[in-house]
Amino acid sequence: MVVHVRYDGKSVDLPFQDLDLGDLSTDLQVRQAVANGLNEPVSKFTHYVVDRNTNTGDITLRPQAVFG
Repeated sequence: MVVHVRYDGKSVDLPFQDLDLGDLSTDLQVRQAVANGLNEPVSKFTHYVVDRNTNTGDITLRPQAVFG
């Protein structure tokens, strides 16, 4: 399983095992693990949305959509 991350105009796939994540990891744990894995401050991902794919178990971490 992987975390798909969209940030700074890039898409990155990070395997769960590289981030020390599991199925029961909280949104906060996902944001923290991704920040550590990308050597970024966790504050960069504070307002990102954590989408969980119930079919594959993958997670997408992305900026909030802005409409209007």
